[in-house]
Amino acid sequence: MMNRCHTEQVDDTPRIVRNEPALWLSKLPTVDSSSNKYTRGHALIFGGYPMTGAAKLAARACARMGAGLTTIAVEPRALDVYAKQLESIMVRPVADDEDVRMTLSDDRINAVLIGPGIGVGQRTRRLVELVLAAGRPTVLDADALTSFADDPASLFAQLSDRCVLTPHEGEFARVFPSSGTRLERVTAAARASRAVVVLKGAETLIATPGGTIVENPTASPHLATAGSGDVLAGLIVGLLAQGMAPLDAASVGVWVHSEIGKTLGIGLIADDMPDCVPAVRRHLAALST
Repeated sequence: MMNRCHTEQVDDTPRIVRNEPALWLSKLPTVDSSSNKYTRGHALIFGGYPMTGAAKLAARACARMGAGLTTIAVEPRALDVYAKQLESIMVRPVADDEDVRMTLSDDRINAVLIGPGIGVGQRTRRLVELVLAAGRPTVLDADALTSFADDPASLFAQLSDRCVLTPHEGEFARVFPSSGTRLERVTAAARASRAVVVLKGAETLIATPGGTIVENPTASPHLATAGSGDVLAGLIVGLLAQGMAPLDAASVGVWVHSEIGKTLGIGLIADDMPDCVPAVRRHLAALST
């Protein structure tokens, strides 16, 4: 499956648009009688140990968002922990760099997520390097970003407009300058990294290297809970795997995530969120008819 990407000319004045279905509804992935699990995309998610919950949440969200196949790649010692708790999600052991390269050499893998629960350190940096070298559309979240806190430039040199970064304010401050307004900071971050940057918060901002800003002001405060960001990363990689361009995938993922927050409200925990995705998708499907 080819991922549709578009290029932009850099503009010194950001173009700000509101995140709403009219912006991307016509681009949502659809299925028909000729669809199969491979045409619906195969997402690869790197899982950590001992913090296994984050990647599991992301994988379930990815699958619920419509990816035909979702695989978690983990250290061999973690294989049983993941495999015993996941059914429709596949689990693959990766012991070393060669295993990672072999896994990524599968042309059926359309998109990759690395970061949730993976751990901070040199091993994560190496995994990020291997993933980015494979050239797949990639979501970098959480520990994948923090692992480059001492040398962000080395990360930026490997990124492209096929990548989506999903930091919250703390992670953002570790790899990007923290001066200026949120709009100024996310605009500069996207240009510096050459990637789509999703700065999460009560008003999530999605910025492209070319200067487009998608503003999502409707997030529920109940989304401020452990694991919520892992679900968002999973939604985005699931859309990338189905062929959406990075900006569109990020915009849809953030909007769906916000809708789930409003639907669940008080008492929301991240475990509940993936199972709410089908209802939001059905709502969007009704809007398109």
